[in-house]
Amino acid sequence: MTKKIIIFTVVLLFLIVLNHFFFKDLNNDRSDNSNQNLELEIEKEEIDRESFSSNILENVNYSSIDPEGNEYNIFASEGEIDIKNNQTIFLKNVKASIKLKNSDTILISSGFAKYNAANLDTIFTENVVIENLENKIIGEYLDFSMLRKNIIISKDVVFKNNSNILKTDVIEIDIDTKNIKFYMNEKDKKVSMIKTN
Repeated sequence: MTKKIIIFTVVLLFLIVLNHFFFKDLNNDRSDNSNQNLELEIEKEEIDRESFSSNILENVNYSSIDPEGNEYNIFASEGEIDIKNNQTIFLKNVKASIKLKNSDTILISSGFAKYNAANLDTIFTENVVIENLENKIIGEYLDFSMLRKNIIISKDVVFKNNSNILKTDVIEIDIDTKNIKFYMNEKDKKVSMIKTN
């Protein structure tokens, strides 16, 4: 009888050990498969997120006309939509034209711009050039606002035309009246002007 009990116990232990290893390997395979599936899902999610957050546009062109009939066009070689605010677009290699009603067209070019598609306000930066008839303005920062109806150019501003070269800190142009103000940021400094003719 003890011999049968010993054989039964050994067989039972053998089955338990065999069962343990068999199910452990099966669970490991399942775990490996689920880990692989999880890794694949994570990779797929990252790819989906990248393609979703990829917001680069090429050869961008926005055009609009305000209620007064002023026409605004902006072109860029590349644009990137701000993920936090889809109305804001960051532009590279920018050219813009502002066709004011009953006036000549103002041309603007710059390296970069921040364009607000909701209200057309645009901030141009890096090598900003403004041209209108024989007038040319060079600066590093331009704030154009249809809401305020003005253009403000600042940082290393140079105004040139056929007869003058003017250096100033800020030039402000009123879109409605076409009035231009030249001024310095510090009151004790003066706008410098050189006659060319």
